[in-house]
This record gives sequence, C-alpha cells and structure tokens, in this order.
Amino acid sequence: ELTNTEEFCVSCHEMKTNVYEEMTRTIHFSNRSGVRASCPDCHVPHEWTDKIARKMQASKEVWGKIFGTINTRQKFLDERLRLAQHEWARLKANDSLECRNCHSSVAMDLSKQTERAAEIHTRYLLNGKATCIDCHKGIAHELPNMQGIDPGWRMPEELEGEELPTASPVDQLRNAIDRAHSGLLADGGI
Repeated sequence: ELTNTEEFCVSCHEMKTNVYEEMTRTIHFSNRSGVRASCPDCHVPHEWTDKIARKMQASKEVWGKIFGTINTRQKFLDERLRLAQHEWARLKANDSLECRNCHSSVAMDLSKQTERAAEIHTRYLLNGKATCIDCHKGIAHELPNMQGIDPGWRMPEELEGEELPTASPVDQLRNAIDRAHSGLLADGGI
C-alpha cells in the first residue's frame, strides 16, 4: 500500500518536477467540489487483483529510474509522446478502468453537460464504442506534441463546424488554438 500513495509517486524527482507539477494546474487537482485525484487514483486500479497486476507491470518502470531514462526535463520531453502513448494504450485496453474508479457513466447527468458533450457521451461512451481515454487525453497532464498523431477519436461530421452556443471557455480556447495552428500550417510555419 505504501507504493500506492502520492507521496511515493512524487518521491522521484522525474515525477514531481514533470507530471505532478502539471497535474497541480488541472481540474483533477483543484476544483469547485474539493475532490482531488492523486497519482494512484488515475494510474492504479482499485480492485486488489487489478492493482497487483498493475504494480507488477509498473515494476519495469524502476529500470527507467535506475538508468536515468527521464532524469532531466529534456529527456522527459523527448520521451513524453512514447510514455503517453503507452499509458493511453493501457487505459484503452482496460476500458479506462482507473477513470471509472471515480467516474461512472450510469451516474452521469447528461442534462448538466454541454449539448456537445452529452451528444458524444450518448453516441460513443454509453454504448461502448469508445472509452474515456479516447477523448480525454491530456485531462490531467500536458499533451506531448500531437502533430501527426491520430487522436483516436474524430468529431462526427454533423457536429463539426461552428461552436455550439453552449461551448465552454475551454472549447473556445481549443478552437482558437486550432485556428492559429491551421494558419501556421497554411503559411508553412510548421
């Protein structure tokens, strides 16, 4: 159980100065309800057998610590995409089990979601066509450079286009970034 604490996870400077520091700037760390997710909440299943299997799998990560695989910020950034893809694949394979430690699709009140979120959750999550990580990459940590990376989920054509009137400030920011990024690509800037 000691290895299943946030204190243990951030005892390595690789975690404390990279992903933990990023997480402190997200809704999983500070929010209106005061519920805070810790490292094991999102990276370790709660059920004993799944937890032990994950711990055995994670023991390979000790080699990275011993050999200094990501012991500097630059090494971490160089490995970030590979590390993220590994974690996304793990969560995809287990149907986002760790997300479901706290989030239950049957407990979702779709009427309190934006129209777009409710539509997407109904079409993809509730019927099992997608799992949490398909759409929520970067929910607790910064994303790696995603240029050329398939996000794993596409907006249905009928939902593409102008932002919905209920778009959140986050949606508006993402749209502005997408427009700026598209402009850079068109100008040959990237």
